[in-house]
Amino acid sequence: MSDTSENGLSGQALGFMRQAIELSEENVRSGGGPFGAVIVRDGRVIATGTNGVTRLNDPTAHAEVTAIRNAARALGTFDLSGCEIYTSCEPCPMCLGAIYWARIGKMYYGNDQEDARRIGFDDSFIYEEIALPPPQRRLRSCRILSEEARKAFVLWDEKSDKREY
Repeated sequence: MSDTSENGLSGQALGFMRQAIELSEENVRSGGGPFGAVIVRDGRVIATGTNGVTRLNDPTAHAEVTAIRNAARALGTFDLSGCEIYTSCEPCPMCLGAIYWARIGKMYYGNDQEDARRIGFDDSFIYEEIALPPPQRRLRSCRILSEEARKAFVLWDEKSDKREY
């Protein structure tokens, strides 16, 4: 999204983005990474998140994932349909995947992948790796015990009272 498209957004939407940006700045000042996210539904902030990777020693504690976890807990559901996410930076592959899995309907971001790369947050290798067949990836992997593993899938497939997601 370019800066020129800001003209079409409501003041409220710009305010939510500014809140995400403020969270990212506060997080840097408190020793965290420069990322903040805000999840909104029906014009109301449901949850926020900041990058806690180094503070929590958790490589998954990105701002968007943290905000998604907080929103799901606040709403009592894993389905965040009808929500929007405002994030200070274009999400990494993990966060983008989480946004899709959460069914968030719209995303707004400030900085982009190139901005993040310039300050040392380069996720391009992950995008490149995902596009490769598993045997060609740097992460060595080997499929084993597939028949045994398949049993859980059969149980799930046959389960009549499953809660699909």
